[in-house]
Amino acid sequence: MALLHNRVDKNVLKKRLQEENLKRVTLSFYRYVILENPPLMRDQLYKEWKELNVLGRIYIAREGINAQISVPQENWDAFQDTLQAVPAFNKMPLKKAVEDDGKSFYKLAVKVRSKIVADGLKDDAFDVTNVGRHLTAAEFNRAMEIPDSIVVDMRNHYESEIGYFEGAIKPQADTFRDELPLVAELLKDKKDKKVLLYCTGGIRCEKASAYLKHQGYKDVNQLHGGIIDYARQVKALGLESKFKGKNFVFDERLGERISSEIISTCHQCGKPCDTHTNCANADCHLLFIQCEECKTNYLGCCTPECKTIAELPIEEQRKLRKGKIKKDTHAVYKSRLRPNLKEIFNRK
Repeated sequence: MALLHNRVDKNVLKKRLQEENLKRVTLSFYRYVILENPPLMRDQLYKEWKELNVLGRIYIAREGINAQISVPQENWDAFQDTLQAVPAFNKMPLKKAVEDDGKSFYKLAVKVRSKIVADGLKDDAFDVTNVGRHLTAAEFNRAMEIPDSIVVDMRNHYESEIGYFEGAIKPQADTFRDELPLVAELLKDKKDKKVLLYCTGGIRCEKASAYLKHQGYKDVNQLHGGIIDYARQVKALGLESKFKGKNFVFDERLGERISSEIISTCHQCGKPCDTHTNCANADCHLLFIQCEECKTNYLGCCTPECKTIAELPIEEQRKLRKGKIKKDTHAVYKSRLRPNLKEIFNRK
């Protein structure tokens, strides 16, 4: 029987990816559709896509599929054939990356989940298919200009801190699960207003729009294809881009540029910067914004404590992670409750 899980060390895989010469296409897609046997579908896709050297992260659930992957250009047609061979995935809308160097993913992971996006909702409590009106980029631009329209960013705080639509409400939430009730509370007195939702590729807005309509909102709209397809349409049609900055993406790139504006700053020195990094101390892994100068000076770490740990031999770091040596670390990965990094580095 074929091995249906990766067993190669991630550092080996990353090195292999960097040395790869072939061209890749980075893309994302999703579809809410009932899958009768998610584990069987998972194994089928893993075997087919492993053979085609597809890399990325795919979630399979009874409610559908959610995928962010990269496909070798030479295998593009064969990959599309595997999708078309599954009736539930026929004519799947595929959203290609705005910026793509082919180094977005280093391994293939296909996982069965209870949901394709963790939202904390009991879907049998409302009609998840009763979604908001899908808007093109041009329609979304026009709708934003309507007086009293409300634009809501349905992404997490670390996504909106590097890029967003002008005038958007940006809830300070760590997860989509946290954001849904927060948005409902923020808009509780605006159920008769035009609500415009957007997210990375559209999948979160599918569930969010149905949730808000169930809550009594009358005019719920969503950006079809999300920021990714908005950027494509803006470029293809010569439209004005009302999105400023970078679009956060959940792969090795951590972001792709949509407009030239840099709307955020390095969390350590305060210089204009919109590049995220994960702290090099594996016991911390805090996601934060770090400029190239600070990345060099602090070895990709968020605090002096983490830098000290990252400089230790790998065996000593492993002991720390196993709790054999007790030290304080800022294990607050992706949390909005980040330590004040600039303050920490200016203490002395």
